[in-house]
Amino acid sequence: MQLVIAQSNFTVGAIDKNCQQIIADVEKSPENALVVFPELALTGYPPEDLLLRPDLYKRLDFALEQIAAISHGKAVVVGHPFQENGLIYNAASVYADGKLLARYFKQALPNYGVFDEKRYFAAGSHAVSFDYQGKRIGLLICEDLWDDQPIAHYDGLNIDVIVSLNASPFNLEKQLEREALIKKRAVNHSVAIVYANQVCGQDELVFDGASFVVNRSGELVCRLHQCQEDFAVLDFADAFTQTRIEVLADCEEAEIYQALVLATRDYVNKNGFKGAVLGLSGGIDSALTLAVAVDAIGAERVQAVMMPFKYTAQMSVEDAKAQAQAMNVEFDIVSIEPMFDAFMQALDPMFSGTQKDTTEENLQARSRGVILMALSNKKGRIVLTTGNKSEMAVGYCTLYGDMAGGFAVIKDVPKTMVYKLANYRNTLGKVIPERVITRPPSAELAPDQVDQDSLPPYDDLDAILEAYVENDLSIADIVSLGYDETIVRKVVRLVDINEYKRRQSAIGPKVTQRNFGKDRRYPITSGFGREH
Repeated sequence: MQLVIAQSNFTVGAIDKNCQQIIADVEKSPENALVVFPELALTGYPPEDLLLRPDLYKRLDFALEQIAAISHGKAVVVGHPFQENGLIYNAASVYADGKLLARYFKQALPNYGVFDEKRYFAAGSHAVSFDYQGKRIGLLICEDLWDDQPIAHYDGLNIDVIVSLNASPFNLEKQLEREALIKKRAVNHSVAIVYANQVCGQDELVFDGASFVVNRSGELVCRLHQCQEDFAVLDFADAFTQTRIEVLADCEEAEIYQALVLATRDYVNKNGFKGAVLGLSGGIDSALTLAVAVDAIGAERVQAVMMPFKYTAQMSVEDAKAQAQAMNVEFDIVSIEPMFDAFMQALDPMFSGTQKDTTEENLQARSRGVILMALSNKKGRIVLTTGNKSEMAVGYCTLYGDMAGGFAVIKDVPKTMVYKLANYRNTLGKVIPERVITRPPSAELAPDQVDQDSLPPYDDLDAILEAYVENDLSIADIVSLGYDETIVRKVVRLVDINEYKRRQSAIGPKVTQRNFGKDRRYPITSGFGREH
């Protein structure tokens, strides 16, 4: 038997388009092959409240009829939602010779982190296997493999191979975790396992592909590319013979960077933007964002705008221009001073008798936001915001200013990782000026301002944030790790009181264990932090 893993990039809700991609993949597969697609391939994953629309299922029925019609001489395993007796199931259907051969309903429904499957789906309760080309094949879907029970239902049924359809989102080291688990399941149940994973950027989620196969001894015999579409044909007799094992990214920076590129490319392209525009300040965050944008959609579709003010250092202008030239993007310099002065003149009667404070600093950022959004409207380009996770965590950002935009490329990237990613990108071709990486970070909203005037050193800040945001440690727990209690309390307070800002921020790709978004849903109005 030949088995095909079709790791194609599907779009949520684009049922007709996804169906045509499935048909194309089936048609280029060998005769008599078993062709396997990822979880919910027909709708894309996650379809969210599209699942509650009655007209969705009419489109799905028509698409499944088309897939069945081209299944002659081949068998197709396709994931899709299925509605029956008023319930919705996360299903895997098998079509061969124009007929439905088997249909399986996912049993373990994840309802944690980014997952909401119990909101939509009913759980299946039975193992489903089928015979094809003299082999007996069992079906599972994603979370079923992370639960102990679903695969155990196949014990004693003489299953030759388990085929699992997956939509497993990326975070750092997730692939190694997947492979370790599946190897363990294969050995414990003495069965080969095919793990077909989705690849795409979908709003704040990144699905990194890297589909793979292990034999019944738990040995990896095939792995597809990570963060790109792929197509693999495997031979199966009594066991899989090794075909190819694509190498994973060789460092965490490479793994994160390619995930950011995939997420940005799919968000811009699938949402129909002509390109992207961003403010290039001469700082490290916007420099990294520009590099990702160019690698994602091409230099010809990216515009960088330097918007200096009287506090902007000349080196910032020079470095922004140097990077824009190195990356061959459209580059403009637009001073915000006339706009700022006009705002201040209009506000002067109402500001009378007050002292300068962060109001004037925020007005600079908001002036820049107005310019970028005007360019976005005029040219059909999405504004990419440039704030990192450390800043978003503590509110070191301006609503309707540097937060104004449609996609936050590095929203889930801590500041310490921003530096690592910038250095990594320069190993692929030096495009970020060295001075941008080595100079102290500054928002340049006041004379001689640096970030460390307001924040702890980023090494300490990121460690405290990881402990509080990702690991749910208390103030006392964090202090016991060796951090100053006053600083810890300040950081925790800033995280708690800035939930309202984050809730209004643009979405960005999740790359850490827990992001601000689907992963962490805290109330805006809350007294919890005030009781520490």
